[in-house]
Amino acid sequence: MRALDFPALAPTAPHYADAVLAGNLLFISGILPLDADGRLVGGDDPGAQAAQVLRNLAHILEASGSSLGAVTKLTVFMTDLRGRAAVNAARIACFGTWRPASTLVQVSGLIAPGALVEIDAMAIVAR
Repeated sequence: MRALDFPALAPTAPHYADAVLAGNLLFISGILPLDADGRLVGGDDPGAQAAQVLRNLAHILEASGSSLGAVTKLTVFMTDLRGRAAVNAARIACFGTWRPASTLVQVSGLIAPGALVEIDAMAIVAR
């Protein structure tokens, strides 16, 4: 197993990795709607926040030798399920017709102030 960190993303807390590669499985930690400087992107728009999260996900996948088409599972955490349609629209724009297995969980808050959406993922890395 190998822990992976991606400097082009917002800095990772020292107690966890951005992702862990175990064989050909990539386990990606929760991704927040932050830019490379750690600033929240998308304001109070859950769709815009989800789009940023998915851009960050695509970056991690590409840097790991994987792709959006290799994502097998997503867990989406939202602070307000009323934004679900906007998040789903961002997912469709990102994944097209590919539909990874998915879980949606409503939470009372996320670690980044103002964050409405966080997503973690699992993907296959071709070897």
